[in-house]
Parts: sequence; structure tokens; C-alpha cells
Amino acid sequence: MTLPAHTRRSFLATAGTGLIAAPLLAHAAPQAKKSSAASAKSAAPAKPAITINVRDMGATGDGKTRDTMALQQALDRAGILGGAEVMVPAGDYLTGALWIRGNTTLRLAEGATLNGAPEMAEYPIAQVRWEGKFIKGYTAFLNARDADNIRIVGPGKIIGSPAVVGRVEKPSGMRLPALMEFLNCRNLTVENCYTKQYGMWSIHPVFCENVTFRNVTVDSGADGIDVDSCKEVVIDACVFNTADDCISLKSGRGSEATHIARPCEDVRISNCTFHDTRWACIGIGSEASGGVRRMVMEHCKCLGAYTHAVYIKTRNGRGGFIEDLRFNDIEISGVREGFLRINDLDSGKQDEVPVPGDEGLPVLRNFRFTNIRVKDVPMLIQAYEIHPKKPLDGLFIDGLTGTAARGMELANMIQVDLRNINVTGLTGPMLATLNVTGKGLNGAVPLPAASTPKVPAPLEAPTTPYVLK
Repeated sequence: MTLPAHTRRSFLATAGTGLIAAPLLAHAAPQAKKSSAASAKSAAPAKPAITINVRDMGATGDGKTRDTMALQQALDRAGILGGAEVMVPAGDYLTGALWIRGNTTLRLAEGATLNGAPEMAEYPIAQVRWEGKFIKGYTAFLNARDADNIRIVGPGKIIGSPAVVGRVEKPSGMRLPALMEFLNCRNLTVENCYTKQYGMWSIHPVFCENVTFRNVTVDSGADGIDVDSCKEVVIDACVFNTADDCISLKSGRGSEATHIARPCEDVRISNCTFHDTRWACIGIGSEASGGVRRMVMEHCKCLGAYTHAVYIKTRNGRGGFIEDLRFNDIEISGVREGFLRINDLDSGKQDEVPVPGDEGLPVLRNFRFTNIRVKDVPMLIQAYEIHPKKPLDGLFIDGLTGTAARGMELANMIQVDLRNINVTGLTGPMLATLNVTGKGLNGAVPLPAASTPKVPAPLEAPTTPYVLK
């Protein structure tokens, strides 16, 4: 498939209001110039001219009757007609899994709620991606696959079943339903709605292009939005209350994802508020075997995290890369462990078929943090779990202010540049380093023995080379 010219331009035009033009992403400029000319001939998909009211298809909205068939009939008719708006008026609609077709707007009116059915039989079994691998599992509550030009619009609500808890079904081992899952879709928008999920990931786009989440409340008992091997993604003005990573950027795990080679790239996160009770506000990895690159996060508030506001995580055996990340104008408070952690040694479980040898060591480069404000964080930066064979190449911090109990511990980095750091309340040194070179390192003390990274043993190549099948 050929990506419409307007998609690349729409991302770069949004992200390029000052940040994307920085040296970190300077290499993207020729692409922006090229796509800008082509996009002048493109326009956003036209609003569907046909409206289908689900009540006309037999939906009751009484909260008791199963409305699955009526809702699916409306969505199927929209697809057959080449596109339409499916209107869900006020009411409580109890339904099993639904599939959205291409060129369809699903509009939830004020007072309209889609409620997930409690029985697992309402969620068909298919190939789903779980922790970076495609496995047998249950499809999501709302689904789209190989479909373009989809919009899910509020102000109504999408609520999973409280009876579907946990992430994996026992004893089958199958992944349980996500709230919304989109596979291989283009031009996808979810906006102005409230979502609630209980024990599984909430919103999971996979292999998608030109995706926007705007003004969405994400209330989740697990992850909020997992951006999985997608490109040109905007997450703007969203509010997260999650029990795991609010946002996770990932691209698969182990040899399978390395062979598929679909990175997560060109992601812009802006004007969001994060509250997390189990892990991090934003997690990058740990499934990053396909690579993660070119992310901008700006004008956001991290107001609670069980561990760190930002956690960049992968491990030996993943391979891949995490590069060109920029964070600007971030407010951080209420975190249990710290502002930033970087770990590329042992985060996440080892894959059944890992990437062996030095190829399995992840590449980290070009992380930039500007105008970061912290309040009473236990530790500023924990970034010593980095492999000495592949040191982090490029950590730039300019403008880190506020209060913290402990400073920064860094190991195995080159081209570090620390500027304008003014943090008070420290009970120890501001900076401790091991095998770190660059600028702004004056006054650093040796890294404590307790923080010296324990480097894992190399992974041997398998007797039979991995083959994707």
C-alpha cells in the first residue's frame, strides 16, 4: 500500500512548531519538504454523507438486551455503502465485540455508552499481538483491521466489562480482550470520548499509519495507549488514569519482531496529563526489537507514577534501537521513584527466540530533555543500566529545575551534554558517573558500587537459525 501524501505532512506540520526543527531531528527536514509539496494536492477524507442510526437497525440501548447484532449490522452497512456515519444515540448498549469498516465514523452521542459483554464467547479468537508477539487470543471490544479512514467520536463512552479482568486467560494462556484494537489501518482518529478498561490494555493500534487520539479520557486498569509498530501518531490533550504505563511505545519482541522490522516512529505527544498507579507515565520499550525513533513529547504534566515519569526500557536479546527522542516543557510530581530511568540490560522477560550476540544488544542514541520541572522526586535520573559495548550516544539536558532527594547516576554514555541544571534538596551528589564522556560533567563523583551495572552474559546463536513463519 502507498501511504497518502498528506499523512507525512500532517505529522511534520504539527510536530514541527519548533521542536522537530531541532538538531536531533534535522535529518527529517528533506522528507518534510518533499511531502509538503505533494500534500498540497491532498485533502482530509470527506465526512460521510450517509447517517445510519443504530436504533433503526434494532438496537434498544436499554442496558439489558444484547445489541451486538444491531450495532454490527449498522457498521457493516456503512462499509458496504462505501462509508457512512453510524450514530449511537443516548442509551446503554450492551454488546460483544464489534468491527468497524473503512470510511466509517462511529459517533457516540451525549449519554451514549457502549458496554462490553461479560462472556468470553462474545469475543472471537484470532491472531493478536501480546507483549510483542503474535499469538492466539481474544479480539478486542472495538476492532478494525485493514481498514482506512475511521473515526470514533464522542462525547459518549466506551466501557469494557468489569467481569473481564486480568491480561491472560488461565489455563489457556490466551490474551484477554483489549478495549480497542486497530491492526494495519490508516487515517484513524479517536476523539472527544471517555474510555474505561479493567484488566487488559486499553487502546492498542498495531501497524497503523496517520493516527490521532485527541481529547480522550483513558481510564484503565492496565496500559492506556500502546502504540505498537505505528507511524505518524499524534496523542494530544488526553487525560490518563492508569494502573500501568499511561502510554507505551513499542515494536515487538525478539527474532519475530526483528524479522518483521516494523518500527514505531514519528510520534508526537502533547498537552496530556498523566496519573499512573503501577508503572510509568510513558514507557518506551520494553518490546522494541523493531525499533523506536523520532518521538516528541511536549507541554505535558506527569502528576503521578508508581515508578518513573519516563522509563526507557529494553534488554539484551531484543536488538533494535531507541533513538531521536525529545522531551520539552514537562512538569513532574508525585512519582514514587524518579523522573527518568534508562535500562537496556534486563527490562522485561527474555524472548523465547532472542536476537543473539552483539546484534541482540539494543542501540540507544539522541535523547534530549529541555525545560523539565520536577517537584519532590526521590531521584532525578537512574541511567546506569546500559551495556558498555553499546553506550548511549547522546544525552542532552538543558533546563532541569525543581526539588529532589537524589541526583543523577549515569554509566556507559558518550556525547553527554548537561546544561542549566538547578535542583535543590539533594542529600547526596548531583552527579555520579562511570564511563561517561561529554560536557557539563564537572564535579561528578564515581558511581557507587551498588549502582555499578551487572552486565548480562552474551546470548549464543541457536543451532538452527530463526525463520519467520
